[in-house]
Amino acid sequence: MVQHGDVGPPGGHPQGSVDRVGLVSLAGVGAGFLCYLLATAAGLSALFAAVPVAHDLLRFAGAGYLAYLAWGILRPGGGALFAPAPATEHSAARLFGMGLATNVLNPKIALMYAALLPQFVSSAAGPEWRQLLVLGAVQIGVALTVNGLIVLGAAAVARRVATHPRAVRAQRLVTGTAPGAFAVATACSQAPPARA
Repeated sequence: MVQHGDVGPPGGHPQGSVDRVGLVSLAGVGAGFLCYLLATAAGLSALFAAVPVAHDLLRFAGAGYLAYLAWGILRPGGGALFAPAPATEHSAARLFGMGLATNVLNPKIALMYAALLPQFVSSAAGPEWRQLLVLGAVQIGVALTVNGLIVLGAAAVARRVATHPRAVRAQRLVTGTAPGAFAVATACSQAPPARA
């Protein structure tokens, strides 16, 4: 899920449910893609061009959320994704919401939809909004398929790694540092130049 800049929810789930947790969170990520797709079809790129501070607000909100995820993993007593955990789980609604928030607060996804997809639209091929919806649906389908396979593979790896304490500690350090680094990179990124 990192391929799309997404960071799933921090641990706290029994090992038998890792794949369910990942797939429910991924459904929220898909809903986030859909939000950006609909916003793009409605003119998101025009909003970013007209109101550059809108991109900055999204960027800083996203950086804050990534920093929050990093702190949840790295803080003393923080959760490691592969560590055995008590049998308490987040509700499906909360997992979905975490996936949605992770994606909606990701300015790189906003820019992909607002800046990249419109480049593949041709005014001669019919209504632009319809072309954007088709392009976005293909992207969402591919992203959910690939990331769904990653979730299932990661769940299998998690079950194996959970029995090795040294691997759990190393994983916690890496997965806690990654969203922190993404938070800094996101906060320091520049708004894209306005299109002429």
